[in-house]
Amino acid sequence: MIAVEPHPLLDLAAVVAHWPAALGELGPTSWIAPLTDPAAESPFLPPSSDGWDAERRRVRDLLRHGGFKPAGRSKPCSEYMRAAASNGVFPRINVAVDLTNVAVLHGRLPISTVDLDLTAPPLRVGLAPIGARYVFNASGQTIDVSGLLCLFDAEGACSNAVKDSQRTKTTASSTTTLTLIWGTKALPERTERVLAYFEGLVQRAGATTERVTLRGVAGSPGSITADLSAS
Repeated sequence: MIAVEPHPLLDLAAVVAHWPAALGELGPTSWIAPLTDPAAESPFLPPSSDGWDAERRRVRDLLRHGGFKPAGRSKPCSEYMRAAASNGVFPRINVAVDLTNVAVLHGRLPISTVDLDLTAPPLRVGLAPIGARYVFNASGQTIDVSGLLCLFDAEGACSNAVKDSQRTKTTASSTTTLTLIWGTKALPERTERVLAYFEGLVQRAGATTERVTLRGVAGSPGSITADLSAS
């Protein structure tokens, strides 16, 4: 179960993927490489320069609602992925992360994928308090996530639309992943389309998926819970 705090712009979706083997044991998937080209065929029409700028602003508005500044090294991962792919340096990590990044590139929304087994329940999504930070890479660098929408577990913030926590990132041993699509109500229906696209990608790679169903919680006006259940 994931508790989701009220937010006027957030259009969140989430899905759990069960992989047929540990990610480190899954062989290379040749069909992924062509999809890392920004011009690759996908269900999403490539935006014009003006269209991209408008989408970028709407995603940034989502992230800055709580006071976070989504710019520079703290820009949304959707902006980073577009720049990386356009420069021919699309990152390749493992099949789960690679397909997440493909969905980010073409769907143009930030997406997080973490190892569900490395999280400590209960899980919730909400704004990080002032001063919250975590290590986001193996070299020990930290990010200040004050005011940013994040996934939290019992140990604190662990994922968001900018950089995920090192402690819950996927590893070669990961077999079950949780993916969150940080959509905005300012882009109607985009979240659902990105979710469907991502599900199709991971299912093509041999994983089975379970959507997260959101529903209101009695006694907590405006809040939402999500049960992990098959769609």
